Amino acid sequence: MPDTPPLPDSAPALLPRNGAWSVLTPDGELLTITAADIRRELPHWPAPLVIHAPAMARRLDLPPLPRPGPWLDLLELFAFVMPARGVPPTARGLGGALDIAAHRLDAPEADLLPDLAFALLHRLARTRDTPEAAIKTALAWRMREAGWPWGAATCAALGLGPDERPPADAIQPNDALRVWTRLPQWEETAPLPAPGAHPVTGEEARARLRAILGEGAEQRPAQEAFSHVVASAFAPRATQGDPHMVLAEAGTGTGKTLGYVAPASIWARRNGGSVWISTYTRHLQRQIESELGRLHPDPATRMAHVVVRKGRENYLCLLNMEESVNIALSRGQAGNGALVGLALIALWAAHTQDGDLFGGDLPGWFADLFGRGLLVSIADRRGECIHGACPHYQSCMVEHSIRRARTADLVIANHALVMSQAAWHALDGSDTSNEDHTPTRYIMDEGHHIADAADSAFALELSGLEAAELRRWLLGAEGARSRARGLRRRLEDLLTHIPRMETPLDTALMAARALPAPGWSARLAALDPVHRAATPPAAAGTESGEPTLSNPTEMLLHELRQQVLARTQGSPEGGPRRSDSECDLYPMPDALRMAAQAMERALRRLAEPLRTLVARLDEALETEADWLDTPMRERIAAASRSIRRRALARVDGWCAMLGSIQAEKPQVDGETPQYIDYIRMDRREGQNPGERDVGLYRHWLDPTIPFASVLAAPAHGVLVTSATLRDETGDASDDEGADRAWDAAEARAGAIHLPSPAIRASFPSPFDYARQSRAFIITDVAHDDPAALAGAYRTLFMASNGGALGLFTAISRLRDVYRRIVTPLEAAGLPLYAQHVDPMDNTTLVDILRSEHNASLLGTDAMRDGVDVPGAALRLVAFERVPWPRPDILHRERRIHLSGGEPGRYDDRIARLRLRQAFGRLIRSRQDRGVFVLLDRRTPSRLLSAFPAGVTVRRLGLRAAAAEIGAFLHEQDTATGQLH
Repeated sequence: MPDTPPLPDSAPALLPRNGAWSVLTPDGELLTITAADIRRELPHWPAPLVIHAPAMARRLDLPPLPRPGPWLDLLELFAFVMPARGVPPTARGLGGALDIAAHRLDAPEADLLPDLAFALLHRLARTRDTPEAAIKTALAWRMREAGWPWGAATCAALGLGPDERPPADAIQPNDALRVWTRLPQWEETAPLPAPGAHPVTGEEARARLRAILGEGAEQRPAQEAFSHVVASAFAPRATQGDPHMVLAEAGTGTGKTLGYVAPASIWARRNGGSVWISTYTRHLQRQIESELGRLHPDPATRMAHVVVRKGRENYLCLLNMEESVNIALSRGQAGNGALVGLALIALWAAHTQDGDLFGGDLPGWFADLFGRGLLVSIADRRGECIHGACPHYQSCMVEHSIRRARTADLVIANHALVMSQAAWHALDGSDTSNEDHTPTRYIMDEGHHIADAADSAFALELSGLEAAELRRWLLGAEGARSRARGLRRRLEDLLTHIPRMETPLDTALMAARALPAPGWSARLAALDPVHRAATPPAAAGTESGEPTLSNPTEMLLHELRQQVLARTQGSPEGGPRRSDSECDLYPMPDALRMAAQAMERALRRLAEPLRTLVARLDEALETEADWLDTPMRERIAAASRSIRRRALARVDGWCAMLGSIQAEKPQVDGETPQYIDYIRMDRREGQNPGERDVGLYRHWLDPTIPFASVLAAPAHGVLVTSATLRDETGDASDDEGADRAWDAAEARAGAIHLPSPAIRASFPSPFDYARQSRAFIITDVAHDDPAALAGAYRTLFMASNGGALGLFTAISRLRDVYRRIVTPLEAAGLPLYAQHVDPMDNTTLVDILRSEHNASLLGTDAMRDGVDVPGAALRLVAFERVPWPRPDILHRERRIHLSGGEPGRYDDRIARLRLRQAFGRLIRSRQDRGVFVLLDRRTPSRLLSAFPAGVTVRRLGLRAAAAEIGAFLHEQDTATGQLH
């Protein structure tokens, strides 16, 4: 075995531990010192070994680190040695991935970090004689030249001396970066016939489930019964527009994933079709993908039959990657920071399963280390894909995914994607070339989120950022440091073949100048009365001191902004107002109505040439058929589809909205509107202080109407499942209460908009919640006392010895609590992490909570759906307040019109469902124990039916509750032999 190269300059090591820092000095001395001591010594030390350098810098109160980072981050070395592998960014996580002895990971000190580095370099050295050694050697040399701290050590591990470069007959460093030249290419296949319609019986589903589980598996009667019932969703459809819809509530622990996979896999193989499994959260997608390893244990077989599909914007774009690499190489030393990240992406791209940059096998912490901007720049976030005109088209990871999905048995996607694709299929009709085919069978897991997902998918937004983005998509970059390609550049290869496109293209690009020009946000802010009063005339923007607006869109945005400012409450003395504000559109001032008229006319002048452009492209497919080869036909079809979807559909929607709002709407009591129109202003990422985005928004009053119309009705079978479909009101024991709960569930799932009633089924959780869980409402913590709230969290987390999730309804309170309790908790050996505080994405934070037994995490209320932490790693969930729905305009209108005359019950139902979902995070197996705490003494008793049968919610003071929590969880430790 090759010798392990030495670490650079006897590197010191830093590891946070128990509120202080474990430090291995350059002399090899192991110390425990303070952050102040480290800040004093760091300038005199060589680059230290760390894990997640940005997080360590924040903990040390240091400014953000440059790139390439000056420290030896073990995560960067891990990404180089073991690409496309995830690992929690902790010493314990890395140690587990590298097979370090378990006893060394119980209470790791800084002296573990050199061992982790040596283990990684050993693995790298063992690859010297493998096919990938030449690529890694070339990349290591390039990264060393770019100043990567690990460059010398990795080169040495691969047998490259300090003054050597890769041999002339080996792949060269710049070529190693060009990963697109080495990726496999897809090949076109014949069109597939439509799937059959042969049913799956309940007994067949049970038999397949038993086969998947194998002999000796735990018998779960509810799982078999669930599988039997959901097979009904795969029966042949009898009437067009009337699918078989099954609503199946399966309590936590039922095993619903394999329960529905059993009949779905039978139907797919029997009928030659695909079943699309849709989820709301990313973590459930990963969980389903993992569970399918039991259906297809062989990875190659699983890859052939199971595909994860996401939106195009999530995948690596090879053309953008090529441009980024070329720019970085051309900039010399100025491009070194980007080169290190791009080299690691090149390694990952050669090993990735699907090319997903955001949630696939690229670790979530990669963006923390190298900046999210790097990943955004190499994805197609701007909708500029040129499809068949791209030189990397046949290596495109998106196209690979689309083609694999066509022949897969099971396609795992998310609600947003399946709804948007269903909407485009409805709009485009049969024009589905080179895109996903319309599924006939759907499984909507996390079905309680259908209404939320539909609300986002089918809403219309005419905002400054949306309109400016359309201008950029059409015109390209305008004097900015951007690689944005305009429509002319994307179509230039087609213009030579279809010269009839030239005139409508020029007309459209001229009309696009009616959209907001660069700097629009600053110009709008400068016109605010408060800003104008405080700005000297010479700085106002014109010779006269009066700011000016340059086009119809900016004039409309100005009027919208002024209406929000006038009708919402700002801070005293004219100071800054909250980050987001909204107001009703009506009554609408004359100035706003006139601006809407002018904007509608401008948009129609843009829509007309775009429509002509699409028509010319579609005509070419018919009239030029004699010379069009398959790639060119696909290119033309993709260009036409792109213009329709990215531009024309949006402009037509805006025109329709502006046209409908110009007539004053009389307020008629009892009338139910179809849409909710309102104005919203908020601050978006990248905007300067004082600048806000503003827009006109249109949402469906009931967003399940378009969901039922474009997705459910065209399908042949739809299964909607969740652990929390129904609201538990406490009166479900009588038939009337049970029917009312099911009626509300059908309304949230859109089933009420279909001709035939849905099949209803519910299956209780197999867990003994009375034995396995406790629930408390704390009665002596004032909800408006920040110090008391922080003290309560500290006491509860101490009582549970970590393993806790604290949920908040406001980011400001989350940050305040974190600031107050992080030091005492970490001094007690209980690491604390926080969303919106730690420089890590949510996936990374949850991975840490899962791997660090005594860690705790603070997050917003929305995080309750993104946490799946089995076992004792999560044993306490503490909610800061009752999760009432946000009292915004959308909720106001829906509680009026969709509550059946009982708006209070409508609010209660939302809060109870959120409590049920949060409680469901606690108990994931028969061995788990967990405690749920509400820190809101105002919690009404009518909400407590949200908790499972057998759970008694007790109202106690903080001290008494903490004592009971500690005793209850200690019983589990004693029973399982775990000592924290």
